[in-house]
Amino acid sequence: MYHGKKIVVVMPAYNAAKTLLQTYNEVRAQGIVDEIILVDDRSRDDTVAVARSLEGVRVHEHEVNTGYGGNQKTCYRLALEAGADIVIMIHPDYQYTPKLLPAMASIVANGLHPCVLGSRILGGYALRGGMPWWKYAANRFLTLAENILLGAKLSEYHTGYRAFSREILETLDLTKNSDDFVFDNQMLAQILWHGFTIGEVSCPTKYFVEASSINFRRSLKYGWECLAVGLKFRLAKMRLLPPGLFNSKPRPGVISSG
Repeated sequence: MYHGKKIVVVMPAYNAAKTLLQTYNEVRAQGIVDEIILVDDRSRDDTVAVARSLEGVRVHEHEVNTGYGGNQKTCYRLALEAGADIVIMIHPDYQYTPKLLPAMASIVANGLHPCVLGSRILGGYALRGGMPWWKYAANRFLTLAENILLGAKLSEYHTGYRAFSREILETLDLTKNSDDFVFDNQMLAQILWHGFTIGEVSCPTKYFVEASSINFRRSLKYGWECLAVGLKFRLAKMRLLPPGLFNSKPRPGVISSG
């Protein structure tokens, strides 16, 4: 609990057996987390066995591999069903330090921002943490383009460390989003579309063999998809396209016009 709000940490997991315990121990050490939910996307290693050995971790196994975005959809659904007031998504590969959980939770709990990102760019941690130069250059280019298209001023859009208020997750229609990596970008565009503000905290990061990553070919695909999301956002704002992706989650008994 933090200020009377239930904190749920969600971990979208895929082949994270070697780093899960370290991530878990540091999450627990922060002393504010009420529940940890790990969703395994058909890992080929011992991720599920390790997760089931950890006290207080709720493990959900996908029957088929749904992709990174599909994994997160399950994470947020289960967190809301568990009564979360604040949901913090962190990868179990220990690329991001859980020591920032209290800071991110406090920003949301105190009403400063309903969404908080752990930024690898603020503070210059990306390159120092081992981010490949080509990924850094792509990150900076995409962020500049997206800030222009989305009318925002974020330091990056591609971090896997995010905190959300319950209100955000109850507003966004995540079912319309991709099951692939561009899910993250679509979600941020939806948040901005609905007028929610996004805060950022400087986050040290580590790149090593076990840390999750995508190859160059998939990175190119992801980059084009991010630009497409930004363009659709801008055209929808100009009323040249229907909102589609950016419509709110339909309420029970209400048919979406998207």
